[in-house]
Amino acid sequence: MTLEMQDSKTADDDATSPAARDRTISLRLSTVLTALIATALVVIACVLAWQLHTANADARARDAATADNQRAEQIATDYALGASTIDFKDFPTWLGKLKANTAPTLSNKFDATAPKLQEILTPLQWTSTATPIAAKVMSENGGLYQVDVFLNVTSTSAQTPQGGQTTVTYNITIDTNADWKITDVGGMAGALPVK
Repeated sequence: MTLEMQDSKTADDDATSPAARDRTISLRLSTVLTALIATALVVIACVLAWQLHTANADARARDAATADNQRAEQIATDYALGASTIDFKDFPTWLGKLKANTAPTLSNKFDATAPKLQEILTPLQWTSTATPIAAKVMSENGGLYQVDVFLNVTSTSAQTPQGGQTTVTYNITIDTNADWKITDVGGMAGALPVK
């Protein structure tokens, strides 16, 4: 089967163009179908390539968010472990752990309260160690991560020389815009003795 197209010849064509004749373009149906199929395949290939690109971008974004969550949880866990591991005989080391990876404003607060903390810990002969239970990013907004860390804390003191164990929750804020520094710590109830 062929398709034919003809240009009609007018008297003016003979006068102005002596070479002009009836023109016929003949295309086989198989050629037309092949061209249509090839065009459809190119379109399908482009759509699939775009979908693959979008899926890869989504996967990369998801992987980056997961890695950032894990980093925030690790930073918070490391901090909570250091803050909960106390030896009254070595107060400066504990204070250093309390200030580790904190923003300057938080570090300054710990410096300001250090004498009072030492006044509590030394007479009580407080010691404690901690093991992590879990850490979970509770929220992230604009680079600020809120992380809850749960620890088992075993402590001894002059009041309880046999020791005791408590579960402690830390609520830690980490600012990725400030080089992943800790900007706030809360929920340390049970980690420190009450005078």
